[in-house]
Amino acid sequence: MNILAMVFGWLNDQLLKMTWLSELVRLLVEKVFRLSVNGRLGGSIHFFIYDTIKIFILLSLLIFVISYIQSYFPPERTKKILGRIRGIKGNILGALLGTITPFCSCSSIPIFIGFTSAGLPLGVTFSFLISSPLVDLASLLLLMSFFGAKIAIAYVVVGLILAVIGGTLIDKLGLEKYVEGYVREIENVDAEVPEMTRNERISYSKEQVKDIIQRVWLYVLIGVGIGAAIHNWIPQSIIENVVGANNPFAVLLATVVGIPMYADIFGTLPIAEALFAKGVGVGTVLSFMMAVTALSLPSMIMLSKVVRPKLLAIFVSIVSAGIIIIGYLFNAFSYIFV
Repeated sequence: MNILAMVFGWLNDQLLKMTWLSELVRLLVEKVFRLSVNGRLGGSIHFFIYDTIKIFILLSLLIFVISYIQSYFPPERTKKILGRIRGIKGNILGALLGTITPFCSCSSIPIFIGFTSAGLPLGVTFSFLISSPLVDLASLLLLMSFFGAKIAIAYVVVGLILAVIGGTLIDKLGLEKYVEGYVREIENVDAEVPEMTRNERISYSKEQVKDIIQRVWLYVLIGVGIGAAIHNWIPQSIIENVVGANNPFAVLLATVVGIPMYADIFGTLPIAEALFAKGVGVGTVLSFMMAVTALSLPSMIMLSKVVRPKLLAIFVSIVSAGIIIIGYLFNAFSYIFV
């Protein structure tokens, strides 16, 4: 067991946390820039270069693998799978299928429209809509590289639970009449899905990497920049007073601040990492990440074009309440993750 633990630790340090990269960047900062990584400026440069390179390396590799897996589950096939299952099992399957779609919340909405026009239960489509931007296999490994296995697995589990519960509640409330009429009237073409060859899957995966990198690179850089500023320039006392354990409204504040932002999990990770390093509670950090990824303002504007205000308000209320509850629970039992 000790040998396995040592091997796992080494793999985690070298492949996920990339300690070798951190050391190379430290040498760059100290030998080339003549700055100490313990100083504000040197520390900020080290944080920015190291996190940026690490995220893009992991992101490229992970999106390629996830896209290769996803090539077996195109929207047409996913609709057929979901269409055969009803009830809570359908919500669970919808949430799980959302984990193999590495999309932000905005790009998940066209698929949501397709599922709805195909006649899938509304609760199942909302379970998919919640889990797709919130939880995926790439986010699991990236979270492990920043926060370790316990927090990463816990994030994925609670994200899936939130997706299942949210979709189930919407299903039980019978809100189908609040979907815009034109969505139901869209012609659903049930075409046969051609089987892709191995080379076609590789080409598809490469295109997905290129497309997603093009869409998220700016948000990653902004997120890393904000993270570097939090990590090296904002005094810990200020962070603790605003979103620290002494503020009973920290989780609520983190959720409210996160909703208007537009980024995916890849752009929020560096900010979350910096907040966590400053002693912010794990629940507060997770609430911020979930709010940004699941309830970003642009995605809510897009969703408002396909559902009526009452359904949109119920969806936002359910997800927001779930995120806040998750945050306070994680803070209350944070000793588990130490």
